[in-house]
Amino acid sequence: MMSWTLILIDLVKLLVAMVLGILIGSEREHLGKPAGMRTLALVCLGSTLATILGINYFPADPTRIIQGIITGLGFLGAGVIIADSGSVKGLTTAASVWTMAIVGIVIGLGEYAMAIIASILIYVILELNKNKPKKSMKKIRKIIRKITRK
Repeated sequence: MMSWTLILIDLVKLLVAMVLGILIGSEREHLGKPAGMRTLALVCLGSTLATILGINYFPADPTRIIQGIITGLGFLGAGVIIADSGSVKGLTTAASVWTMAIVGIVIGLGEYAMAIIASILIYVILELNKNKPKKSMKKIRKIIRKITRK
C-alpha cells in the first residue's frame, strides 16, 4: 500500500506531464498539425504513467517499460509521416510525439527541472523559422551557390 505522500507525488507528476504536453501540443495544433494539444498531452501523460507504474511495480527493472515506451512511440510517430511525390511531411510532428514521450519518462522519473527545460527547448525549436521557411531556404541556397562557385 502506498502512502498519501507517494500518491501526491505521482499526482503532481501526472499534472506536470499533462501541462507540458498541452503547452507543446498547442503550438502544433495552432499550425494545424495532426498531433496537437490532446495527442501530445496524452502521449506525455501516458509515458509518465507507464514510467511511474514501472518504478512502483517493477522496481528491479523499470527500464523494460521505458524501452517499450520509446519503441512504441516511435511507431506512433511513424504513422504521422507521409511520403508524397518525392517530399516527406510530418517529420517534425513525429519527432514532437517521440520527444514528448521522452519528456513524460523524465517526469515519471521525478526529474521535473530537466522536463521543464527540455520542454522549453522543444518549444524554441518548434518556433524556429516557422514563419519564414522560404526566406530561410533562399539564404541557404545563396550560401551554397557562393561555396560552390569558389
